[in-house]
Amino acid sequence: MTALPALWPGNDGQPISCREKLKLLAENHAEAGQVLRDAFEDAVLMGVDEAAMRRILSEMIAALPSPKRR
Repeated sequence: MTALPALWPGNDGQPISCREKLKLLAENHAEAGQVLRDAFEDAVLMGVDEAAMRRILSEMIAALPSPKRR
């Protein structure tokens, strides 16, 4: 699993400093990491090529729509 970012940059370039926001970001980071790890492991154990699965997961993340565009 990747380590938590040292800081979470805000829209203004300044790091997020609110404790509650940082707590939620850390929880989301851990949860997303676990889900991605489980999906990756399942796919590889079922015979999917590791490099292909990494690419598939990266493409999924890159394709996430911005909630600001709604």
